[in-house]
Amino acid sequence: MKKFIEESAQFLKERGFEAPEIGIILGTGLGQFVDKVEIISSVSYNHIPNFPTATVEFHTGKLIYGTLGGKKVIVMQGRFHIYEGYTLRDVSYPVRVMNELGIKKLLISNAAGAINLNFKKGEIMLIEDHINLQGGSPLAFKGVEQLGSRFTDMSAPYDAEMRGILKDIAKTEGITLHEGVYASVVGPQLETRAEYRFLKIIGSDTVGMSTVPEVIVANHLDLPVAAVSVITDECDPENLAPVDIQDIMAAAGKAEPDMVTLFTQLIEKL
Repeated sequence: MKKFIEESAQFLKERGFEAPEIGIILGTGLGQFVDKVEIISSVSYNHIPNFPTATVEFHTGKLIYGTLGGKKVIVMQGRFHIYEGYTLRDVSYPVRVMNELGIKKLLISNAAGAINLNFKKGEIMLIEDHINLQGGSPLAFKGVEQLGSRFTDMSAPYDAEMRGILKDIAKTEGITLHEGVYASVVGPQLETRAEYRFLKIIGSDTVGMSTVPEVIVANHLDLPVAAVSVITDECDPENLAPVDIQDIMAAAGKAEPDMVTLFTQLIEKL
């Protein structure tokens, strides 16, 4: 894998991806963040050696390099999921490539359903911890110790400094920013009533189908990471109605300006 990572990174360096400081992974329905970036270079995933290719129709599938808030950033416009048929190593591979290019911080967003019914559609949750229900680990492969510690500590997976800055920004800007636990499942089907009840019992505040593999790998690389969930639906098992993906996209769009404000101001302050 080390050779593959170096090949991917070298390809991007040859296309102007030089000395990035911050990596950003955008979740479902949150691709408009790139409008804030002064783009220097943009490459489709399917042109990058050894890179997976996004297959979800509302994920654009581009790696963007540019400036934002006075910093050099790499933005993943579209991410990968194991429900697309990828392995956990595939899903988290871009984090390793961005690390190879030199990023010092990683920011992640996702679209998620609210298990905690105090959270409402269009609001945002700062992830303080997570529960991995994806049935595996992106570190479970032969030779992983060549890339970092095999037994990676996960006692504090989300960077306290960045979380503190985000909470301060939200307070100043009047943005509702909850804090809680994100559960990551395989998908792509949504949960049953019984599954929502189970998720509440085990301590989940939101549920989604991404983020955790990337966070595990970031910790494996000693790369500070912060992540937010944009609440796109409310998962009340006692009043459960069918969810339309277009409704989820609309809710993500409603919350996106707040997410952009949080991330943009955080980048300026780092």
